[in-house]
Amino acid sequence: MTEVPRPADLLAPAHTAVVVQECQGAVVGPDAGLPALAAEARREALPNIGSLLPAARTAGVRVVHCVVTRRADGQGANHNARLFDIGRRGVTITPGSAGAAVLPELGPEPADLVLTRQHGLGPMGGTDLDAVLRNLGVTTIVAVGVSLNVAIPNLVMDAVNSAYRVVLPRDAVAGVPRAYATAVIDNTLSLLATVMTTADVIAAWQK
Repeated sequence: MTEVPRPADLLAPAHTAVVVQECQGAVVGPDAGLPALAAEARREALPNIGSLLPAARTAGVRVVHCVVTRRADGQGANHNARLFDIGRRGVTITPGSAGAAVLPELGPEPADLVLTRQHGLGPMGGTDLDAVLRNLGVTTIVAVGVSLNVAIPNLVMDAVNSAYRVVLPRDAVAGVPRAYATAVIDNTLSLLATVMTTADVIAAWQK
């Protein structure tokens, strides 16, 4: 059985990045396309991400915000699953719009990176994320954001398939309903990622 490194080694700033998934106006902001998910994210995950990111920056850990955008005419975007229809009802995520922007309370700070995608279900498939992380020397991804229904499992699996180690702060991710989100962590993602709390991750960086 593969031995998992100690938290301080696993999360060493020199090879770690926090990947913040879709913490943007149209997804978890006041006018989100999926209000129940936004409300659940604001209950616990977003406040914890708000604590995690300053600690990461102070420790020298890279912060990468991954957001989704869509042209006003929809060209190049997915239309092949019900999720894409639900997500765009009354929501604007054109480049430069408030819906496409990172939540102001989370950044981006000058040293943060912001990567966008126009298609797909997760931040790594068919995007620059993998190449950017490798260019930064990253081998451990701290995955935070939304949602545990689709994008976070997608990110974790893509990252593991690409040979990254993944740390999942269970209180810095969200999905709906809450019981289902907990079950996904306990029964699936815990087999792929090192599940911790936000406080544990911050403590590892402070050491």
